[in-house]
Amino acid sequence: MLARSVAGAIAGLLLFVSGAWGALALRYQLPGPPPIRAAGAIAWSALYLALLVATFGWRLWWAPLCLMALLAVLMGWWVMIPPRNDRLWADDVAHLLSGEVSGSRVTLHNVRNFTWRADDDYDARWETREYDLDHLVSADAVLSYWSSEAIAHAMLSFGFDDGRHIVFSMEIRREKGEAFSEVGGFFKQFELVLIAADERDIIGVRTNVRGEDDYLFPLRMPHEAMRSLFVSYVDAANRLVEKPRFYNTITSNCTTIVYRMARRIDRGLPMDIRLLLTGYLPEYLMDNGALDNRMPVDEWRRLGRITDRARAAQAGDDFSAVIRQGVPPAALSEASPSSGDSTLKPLASSAER
Repeated sequence: MLARSVAGAIAGLLLFVSGAWGALALRYQLPGPPPIRAAGAIAWSALYLALLVATFGWRLWWAPLCLMALLAVLMGWWVMIPPRNDRLWADDVAHLLSGEVSGSRVTLHNVRNFTWRADDDYDARWETREYDLDHLVSADAVLSYWSSEAIAHAMLSFGFDDGRHIVFSMEIRREKGEAFSEVGGFFKQFELVLIAADERDIIGVRTNVRGEDDYLFPLRMPHEAMRSLFVSYVDAANRLVEKPRFYNTITSNCTTIVYRMARRIDRGLPMDIRLLLTGYLPEYLMDNGALDNRMPVDEWRRLGRITDRARAAQAGDDFSAVIRQGVPPAALSEASPSSGDSTLKPLASSAER
């Protein structure tokens, strides 16, 4: 009796979730303007509810067959919705990053270098830039908090010995006039785009224009690991040019994609809820050796808060140098990924410095 009750409860929950999912899928993906999509979601809900009543209330033999057929048609339509690269995109995601790697030399196309005055007031520039990975000296995680202490957008900034920095940021690719939606992120509302940009652009727009609160955490990684991670970003950008992908709020977001790339360097890197609750990513980095343990996380967070420094930076300042004032550089290891040690785990020599 208990087993039947549990099975019935599970079946009821699955039916409810299927119906709600179908309504939201139509609400976000049914072709046409918002009123048409809303009408489709309402019509689906009414029909779905009617079939549930017919199945469990009136016990009509044909009702469950119709219910299954309805769900099958919806799923068939859903899997046929393709991601695209040819929409009318918002200006700041209008171009796709691509790159070529030749030995230590990397050429990046469509590096964003906007000058922002407001979200709708900017000078747009897209540039081709070259970098030499032999001169790569740092990798910093940048977290931009825009909602709560548990939610942040994660970016990775690579620094070179000439003082230049380039930030990679996996983001939603919005169409013109479109705004971010956490719910829409579950329902193929956005494609993915990988942005490479100047720190003044991509950090400054968040701190100075959008009112977000940003933190910088120097990562402790061997040079070969940094180099491999940089190249993996270039590879990811090229794949998105060849084959677009949908953003997903849980499975394909700014942090989970970085995690997948980092797993190419360290297969032992564990999955963790903090990869979804990205506001707690510094604690994850500390636990896995990527954040130097010579100071506790709270102290790194205090020193690494760059919001006020970013807002105080003037047009002629070296923005990257200004925001790093007071932030200790990471103690780097020269261990190789093939040395047998986890490349993201702390080495004794690094921990002692």
